[in-house]
Amino acid sequence: MKKLWNQYSYAITLIILSCSLAFILSFQHHPKNQDDYVKVTISEGDTLWEISSQYTGQHSLSPDEFVSWVKKHNENISDQIFPGEEIIIPVSKKTSSSTTELASAPKE
Repeated sequence: MKKLWNQYSYAITLIILSCSLAFILSFQHHPKNQDDYVKVTISEGDTLWEISSQYTGQHSLSPDEFVSWVKKHNENISDQIFPGEEIIIPVSKKTSSSTTELASAPKE
C-alpha cells in the first residue's frame, strides 16, 4: 500500500482536491436571490396573461415580461396554450418567506 501511495500520491491528492472543490462550488453557485420555479398545469380557458395575474404577487415581472419568460423557458409554447399542458413559471423566494412579528408590536 505504501508503494502505491508513493507512486500515485500526487494524482490521488489532485483527485481528492478536485472533487472537494467541485462539491464546494456546487453549493456556492446558486445566488441567494435566485427565483424558484413552479410547474403549472393549464386548465380549460387559461391564458398566460391570466396566469401572470394569478401569480403577480409572487414574481417581479410585468405581464409582458412574464409571458416572454414563459415562452422562452418552456419548450413548444407559442401564443396558444392548451388544457393539460404543463409549464414552468417563475416564483420569487422573497414572497414565500413569512414575516416576523415583534413581541412588543400590538396585533391589529
